[in-house]
Amino acid sequence: MAKGTVHPPESRTFVDQHTGTQIRQVTTASAMHHHPFFIIPAYDEAMQRLIFVSYRTGTPQIFAEERSTGELRQLTDRPDLSEWSVHPSRDGKAVYFTAGTSGWKIDLGSLEERELVNFAATAMKDAGMVAAAMGTTALSHDNRWWAVRFQIGKESALAIIDTDTGAHEIILRRDNIGHLQFCPDDADLLYYAGPLTDRVWVIHRDGSGNRRLYAQNVEKNEWITHETWIPGRRELAFVDWPYGVRCVNADTGIVRQVTTFNAWHAISNSAGTLMVADTNFPDIGIQIFDPRDGIGEPQTLCYPNASSIGEHWSRPFPYAKGPIYVYAPQHTHPHPSFSPDGKHVVFTSDRSGYAQIYEATLKIVNS
Repeated sequence: MAKGTVHPPESRTFVDQHTGTQIRQVTTASAMHHHPFFIIPAYDEAMQRLIFVSYRTGTPQIFAEERSTGELRQLTDRPDLSEWSVHPSRDGKAVYFTAGTSGWKIDLGSLEERELVNFAATAMKDAGMVAAAMGTTALSHDNRWWAVRFQIGKESALAIIDTDTGAHEIILRRDNIGHLQFCPDDADLLYYAGPLTDRVWVIHRDGSGNRRLYAQNVEKNEWITHETWIPGRRELAFVDWPYGVRCVNADTGIVRQVTTFNAWHAISNSAGTLMVADTNFPDIGIQIFDPRDGIGEPQTLCYPNASSIGEHWSRPFPYAKGPIYVYAPQHTHPHPSFSPDGKHVVFTSDRSGYAQIYEATLKIVNS
């Protein structure tokens, strides 16, 4: 099947038997599917399209569900897509991704692909399945700046790309650079993940102000992971696995507790009034909670019944003495995230035997 191919709607709805939440299954083809990583929006702001990756052609390709019709449109047809690099623009005009050693922009009207930059990199991502091995990218909320990490020899490099001109600048080189996310309230500030033992860093878009925002407590053997901004507060939330979510203010350094259940991948809605998280060891379903009150009492939205593979999550922080091999295929993790209007939560589940895209509808939208 070629780029531009349109598939008929596959959407079907059902009700979670435990919570009564309405669930819409977006894809049904006998192939692997997943939406972008949970810190990357799956929709444009107007919710014209839901962007996802499908293996139905035999290789990972970018697809879009046209929400007005339910039709599924194939956007790419190439052998070298980095599937976790995919980042839709919020204005609904483009999708950004890396392929080979280049950064690309696809126009969602014409499907024209434009090479913005070729890094001629040693590699675009690390080996493995987690953190820097995923090759995630970040787009500023004004769609002007795209952050991409890649390898220069044994070093990681962070480049900022002008999405209009393709002009780029390497603003940082260091031992390890992982997940990236621009502050939703400041296009000049972004978070990046350092080494697994020293994760939480921020840097200005011009390369200045590179600093550790939170230091792991080594004595407690803290497992700090899955960082993401809370909009409207200049706070970066992070998971203290498996003891809950905390956040740190980017300006004051003040740390506060958000919730204390075993939130795994946790992210806020665009208003900063509600967070959603999947869970593991034990899996108690996808939970929603208020990040503002210091309690974060969880309420079960639904049960994704995903296999959530990754046995290393069942024991204490495993990276204290250096890198280890882990088997954690990311398409088996729910990775829930909100729609821009805050009314839906998109997630991935392999409950049917194949990873498929699902969308849960919130009964009450917290404002």
